[in-house]
Amino acid sequence: MNIADYIVKAAKDECNNLLSEQNGVLAVVIASVDGFDLASSGSLDPSRIAAMSSSIAAIGSVVTQEVHIGASKSITVNTENGFVYITYLELAGISYVLNVVADKSAVLAQVIYRSSEIGKRLKSI
Repeated sequence: MNIADYIVKAAKDECNNLLSEQNGVLAVVIASVDGFDLASSGSLDPSRIAAMSSSIAAIGSVVTQEVHIGASKSITVNTENGFVYITYLELAGISYVLNVVADKSAVLAQVIYRSSEIGKRLKSI
């Protein structure tokens, strides 16, 4: 799949901004729903995050379909030392998965809000 360079740049800029502006964020990865990283920022391996999180997002979608509660929008994996927040966003009419890995100093509500804002900005380009 080919995606325009300006869209990839916008996605990369959003990843960089979230990483630098949000306390406790360790990595930000935007990945295709089939597990390939499009844009990322941070010290963690974006390919591994993309592959694992797309699988988690797919499982969430299957669960919500099975129990008939609507389409899955996001998944949060809470850990003893932080969390991973996974949410869908749209780029050029195609669904992608935004992944935010954060330590325990991060505030989940702020990450959710910022992720939503990223989704709105990227959808409008």
